[in-house]
Amino acid sequence: MDAEIEVFGDDDSKDRQFVNALARGLEVLRCFRPGEQFLANAELARRTAIPKPTISRLTYTLTKLGYLAYSEQQGKYQLGAGVLALGYRMLSNYDVRKMARAPMQELAEYAQASVSLGTRDRLSMVYIETCRSSANVTLRLDVGSRIPIGTTAMGKALLCVLPQAERDYLLDHVRQHEGERWPAIKAGIEQGFKDYQDLGFCIAAGEWQNDVHAVGVPTFGADGEQLMAFNCGGPAYLLSREKLVGDLGPRLVQLVKNIETNLGRG
Repeated sequence: MDAEIEVFGDDDSKDRQFVNALARGLEVLRCFRPGEQFLANAELARRTAIPKPTISRLTYTLTKLGYLAYSEQQGKYQLGAGVLALGYRMLSNYDVRKMARAPMQELAEYAQASVSLGTRDRLSMVYIETCRSSANVTLRLDVGSRIPIGTTAMGKALLCVLPQAERDYLLDHVRQHEGERWPAIKAGIEQGFKDYQDLGFCIAAGEWQNDVHAVGVPTFGADGEQLMAFNCGGPAYLLSREKLVGDLGPRLVQLVKNIETNLGRG
């Protein structure tokens, strides 16, 4: 079973207001990963731990509704146009994306790196906007890409501003998910809290991927409620810790302050 599905599913299923049939259908859609166009019922059943007869009914229903499409040639399913329509409607409601794109691109070119904006989905951060420099060595992550919340600058930045109860709940699930890696991840998160308090941004230097360094800064959406975070990251050999602390971190903080001012929250 997908680790995030398993971790979050147990608690929710005990809620009397929770509609299990709807949750199962959405978990089927979550099974599709970047680069995977087609999945068969058997693989969907394996990933979700939902019985195959139930999977068959779910995929039939989702296909009828336009959220899945069935390929006769492949004998498998792919995401349908209905999913794209939902995603487009969600992204179109983020005014901050439109306002942030030009300064994000400017910082990406200056840093010869990538600058992205993301929001949380379970134990991950999902990119809702990203800008890359013209350099060939920048990270190749696009809108919709997922990165872990506990080991990335973007994820740690968002954790810093979560309400305490929500943060504790989330970190408990990260602990369950990571197992033996948790002590090292916990130490990195605690350092992230200290960096944010002292510097105004979080740093991830090889925690997610050994050759990737980044800084992250949290922000709120136009409504002042939707938590998001920006990052600026790239190859470690180009973005030393000294450059992150002395240059790119402060620049990212200023970028976020300018955007918040333009949104009327400065």
